[in-house]
Amino acid sequence: MTSRKLRFAIFGNTYQPKKSVSVQKLLACLSQRKAEVCMEREFYIFLTTGQQLPVDGVEVIEGADFDADFVISMGGDGTFLRAASMVREKQIPILGINTGRLGFLADVNAQEIERTIRALYEGDYAVDTRAVIQLETEGESLQGYPCALNDIAILKRDNASMITIHTTINGDYLTTYQADGLIISTPTGSTAYSLSNGGPIIVPGTSVFSLTAVAPHSLNVRPIVISQDSEIKLTVESRTHNFLVALDGRSEKLSDATRLTLRKAPYRVKVIKRAGTKYFHTLREKMMWGADQRG
Repeated sequence: MTSRKLRFAIFGNTYQPKKSVSVQKLLACLSQRKAEVCMEREFYIFLTTGQQLPVDGVEVIEGADFDADFVISMGGDGTFLRAASMVREKQIPILGINTGRLGFLADVNAQEIERTIRALYEGDYAVDTRAVIQLETEGESLQGYPCALNDIAILKRDNASMITIHTTINGDYLTTYQADGLIISTPTGSTAYSLSNGGPIIVPGTSVFSLTAVAPHSLNVRPIVISQDSEIKLTVESRTHNFLVALDGRSEKLSDATRLTLRKAPYRVKVIKRAGTKYFHTLREKMMWGADQRG
């Protein structure tokens, strides 16, 4: 089983020069198994020019134009989200190798690279399928990829005053948020931007989205959890007549005449987890639950 030919696409963080030893270890491991390897251009240039690393026999890819058996993300959860935005509906499983602090998505550390690659060849791993949110606009069109694995945030621009967001769920009026913004999050994204604004932690695999206001004007406003089958419609009013929409942190400016519809995307993202990985264990470590914070 270990002799089969596999193709890997590598995406990486270009802001962590000290982590290039992990990349070398990964490439050596894949070369040993005679794997086909392709790498995003930006990361390839960073390694060969910025880090003076010899990267031989690697095909350079542009954007979402590639195919592979596995995608490997080298970095943190942000790098993983970018890789997911390139994998899109290809259904290629993504492995996150963390070169920084422990992540929820990138949860394999550099010391485990060889063991994890062996596990991929031997089929000794689990795949989590994660829901994705899709955004449709009526009026001004979105320039970038319209889907997010973590969250879609509607935000005021710069130092503008708060925005007004009229919200309906499945055609029923929910409320009008007056706030700095609104975060619509998947369970995957519940421990990211949403959590920092008081949103709930949602266990992956739960079929819900959450809506969490950013600095709401009214203290009565609380996060709400809705079914993933819901259709969310938003209209925004702003004194500056425009606002920002951020999909997994990729932000664009839109006119406030633009109407937004959010719903579950027609595909899911496949996240590779090492056999035996436990979500609650990662959650406790990441949130430092049980650690004595005193003194």
